[in-house]
Amino acid sequence: MTRPLVVAIDGPAGSGKSTVSRAVAGRLGLEVLDTGAMYRAVTALALRTGVDPADAVKVTMLAVEHEIVVADRVIARGRDGGDDQDLTDELRTDAVNRQVSVVAAHPGVRTALVAQQQAWIAAHDGGVVEGRDIGTVVAPGASLKVFLTATDAERARRRTDEPGASVARRDALDERRATSPLRAAEDAHVVDTTGRQVRDVVAEVLALL
Repeated sequence: MTRPLVVAIDGPAGSGKSTVSRAVAGRLGLEVLDTGAMYRAVTALALRTGVDPADAVKVTMLAVEHEIVVADRVIARGRDGGDDQDLTDELRTDAVNRQVSVVAAHPGVRTALVAQQQAWIAAHDGGVVEGRDIGTVVAPGASLKVFLTATDAERARRRTDEPGASVARRDALDERRATSPLRAAEDAHVVDTTGRQVRDVVAEVLALL
């Protein structure tokens, strides 16, 4: 039986994960999953429903009680049959930017969303999965693990939706969290995207396969 093709692409904010992941998926004919959008969705859901993002118990319940569907729109689907909540337009707001690393640090939230991410991989028979712990936690047996990097200045320039100080703060919080910290897997290929064209980075990733 052929093992599903799973490409894990990790890295800090502004390293090019989303752009490269979509391009690689298109070249390989695979679906792509942005796991960061799932953590942003839980954060937006907490803010929308008045739950303190620092309340690990309540935020974990939100993650457990909802299926986060990431497609053209990002939807929180209540498992109790409640109405779907479209959170797409709230994912990149300043409020979510400030709180998403707080929410992502809760072990219960990570456990719930990792289970959903692994279920997505199984349902799609593989795919390109981007995030911050794909190669280390979500898909440690991935066919290819890539960790994208770029200079701080380059990453800040790319993130036009978020101040550079906010990007640096999120990265620092994600690197220090106890559960699934932001780091390259031991067998990941580290690719520096600073000053490079997307097509060249994509070609390098595909060559690694």
